[in-house]
Amino acid sequence: MSTPDTYTNPVLDADWSDPDVVRVGDDFYLTASSFGRVPGLPLLHSRDLVNWTLVGHALARLEPEEEFAAPRHDRGVWAPSLRHHDDRFWIFWGDPDQGIFQVNAPGIRGPWTRPHLVEPGKGLIDPCPLWDEETGEAYLVHAWARSRSGVKNRLTGHRMRPDGTSLLDEGEVIVDGDRIPGWFTLEGPKLYRHDGWFWILAPAGGVATGWQGAFRSRGFFGPYEERIVLEQGDTDVNGPHQGGWVRTQAGEDWFLHFQQRGAHGRVVHLQPMRWGDEGTSRSSEAGSGGGWPVLGADGAPVAVHRRPALPPQPPAAPATDDDFPGGRYGRQWQWTANPGDGWATQHSGDGLRLTCLRSADADDLRRLPNILTQRLPGPPGAVEVELRLDGTEPGARAGLVVLGDAYAWIGLEGGTDGTVRLVHRFAEAADGAAPAPAAAPWGGERDAGVPCPAPGGRARLRIETGAGARCRFRYDLGDGPRPSGPVFAATPWRWVGALLGLFATAPGGPGPAGAATFTRFRISPL
Repeated sequence: MSTPDTYTNPVLDADWSDPDVVRVGDDFYLTASSFGRVPGLPLLHSRDLVNWTLVGHALARLEPEEEFAAPRHDRGVWAPSLRHHDDRFWIFWGDPDQGIFQVNAPGIRGPWTRPHLVEPGKGLIDPCPLWDEETGEAYLVHAWARSRSGVKNRLTGHRMRPDGTSLLDEGEVIVDGDRIPGWFTLEGPKLYRHDGWFWILAPAGGVATGWQGAFRSRGFFGPYEERIVLEQGDTDVNGPHQGGWVRTQAGEDWFLHFQQRGAHGRVVHLQPMRWGDEGTSRSSEAGSGGGWPVLGADGAPVAVHRRPALPPQPPAAPATDDDFPGGRYGRQWQWTANPGDGWATQHSGDGLRLTCLRSADADDLRRLPNILTQRLPGPPGAVEVELRLDGTEPGARAGLVVLGDAYAWIGLEGGTDGTVRLVHRFAEAADGAAPAPAAAPWGGERDAGVPCPAPGGRARLRIETGAGARCRFRYDLGDGPRPSGPVFAATPWRWVGALLGLFATAPGGPGPAGAATFTRFRISPL
């Protein structure tokens, strides 16, 4: 348990995957992977590295537009790097199917440029630039996705144009993980210059079970020597790695990284960092000498630690609640694909008004681009929202969903008799790996609760999330809350934690199918 002088990990207890961080003056900024969700490249701000708020996104839409007109949960924005150079913010990321992109802006809130393709190519991921203030040279290092390129466990270095628009050479492998005994799945490099050395901080060993490595060389193209600087040890923080180093204005060093937590995704931890001679190596050829980074408590993650020596800040966290004033939704929400016109309608009151979009995939929410989502919170909590379904189009439906490779939702549906009923449904994982919450054959959606009339087409919906992302569903039709169905164990997608979502849809066909209005979205601790 933390005190006024300490903090408790994780400092961001939700899926802020592959974080990177930079300091500008007294302010710290963080970005993270957003994969196929829109807007992308979230931007978070802090004054103390412990309390963070979401201040915007750097990527309004994913390009090319046609590639992201439908959900692409394992594509899009992978492992970005955030830097500040020449009075501008820069973000580089790899799209595994297209290549290395960058955007830049004069301030963290923009305006951000449109994505610029720095280097096309399949499997180019996890890029990080470096502008060497000593020489004026610019460099870039990146990793490889074997699923697209057939290459993995290698880091490739390039010279880069100082304006960040293109690479100046074909690149060469500067770290080959296959040549380091015991190392595998080397990826996620972050590139720095410190104390006369080029430094690459990069994870290896896999997301769930890996470690954080540090590499150093007097020249950018090597040779590099390596050490392991953060491992799980006897802690409960599995696979602690992939993040960024930042130095405070007081001269302290800190490292932000993620931990894989199943359906809750990749939560963010803050580790103290110092420079010393400690470290371990899995290579007999690793160099000796001082000056290696030491993370956490002598190389193991800390659970509770002294706060950074920075001015005290009030408690803060990325927003979750929303009243949807004027029909607008807050920064915490992202669509599952590039949004279209008319999906959400602005109006004079409060509440999110979603059009029941007709779709041939209306009976499989994983295929819908028009689901408005936010991250599933890590701590146990209760998610509530009020829903009104306007119109009685048969099959039109709207609700609150826990969305992953398997999903479950509760909401309202128009019946063939012109009435509206409360329904609770689930779908198994697409690969059949996740167990169903009831004895039902594998396939499409199934009823998890008994449908019942919803007078006035209104309901208050509630999902209680507990340990292991186990979800209990409840509803209130005006006569008090009632439980619905069995417990549902949320599941992640590949690379992505489970999401909370609001949706409105209808079967394919001609003409409008009505709309749904969501009000008073709240997440409260249990």
